[in-house]
Amino acid sequence: MIPDWLQPLAAALPTVKGEHFTRFLPPAEGGRDSAVLVLFGEGPDGPDLLLIERAATLRSHAGQPAFPGGAQDPEDDGPVAAALREAQEEVGLDPASVEVLGILPALWLPPSGFVVHPVVGWWRDPHDVGVVDIAEVAAVARVPLAELTDPDNRFRITHTSGLVGPAFDVRGMVVWGFTAGLIAGLLTLAGWEQPWDKGRLRELDPETLRLALKTWERNAP
Repeated sequence: MIPDWLQPLAAALPTVKGEHFTRFLPPAEGGRDSAVLVLFGEGPDGPDLLLIERAATLRSHAGQPAFPGGAQDPEDDGPVAAALREAQEEVGLDPASVEVLGILPALWLPPSGFVVHPVVGWWRDPHDVGVVDIAEVAAVARVPLAELTDPDNRFRITHTSGLVGPAFDVRGMVVWGFTAGLIAGLLTLAGWEQPWDKGRLRELDPETLRLALKTWERNAP
């Protein structure tokens, strides 16, 4: 059974539009289909969200906090199968422990050219997870929603592209970019967001920026 605190989000999923999360929507043609698993559970510190930190050696989005996920393979039966398979390969998640609540509208990741299908799930039977594929994942964290909604942990991040976006400082990670935008949109959609200082700005640190630029350079036309 889906817990009461998750019901508002589950109810909102069928009607949400991609524009709620980002202005980067998929092009009419092109892009590679991928899927991420947005997995909500209940851990030792209450309701939480499963995040990973991507390995610094990856070609795309190296070193960034993210949701488990990746490219959709030909043998995958759609985004749900892809998201669950990737989570199993990356962190050892048992797909049978997850109840899928819905699939968000497809979103566009311009740097890597991925069309991302976020799959939202309830972790009804949680178990231990950790780094399985060291080539893909550097760390795994169950981040409490209380930390994500804490105004003291929220700010907006700036970088040399001129873009300014939402960010979170949680569990020793600075969550920014696509992942932070998706989290911020979900917090609003579910009614969990607390008032926070949107004028609080922080520059992306040089090493994170260096890793991010690798993606832009490798996928530039």
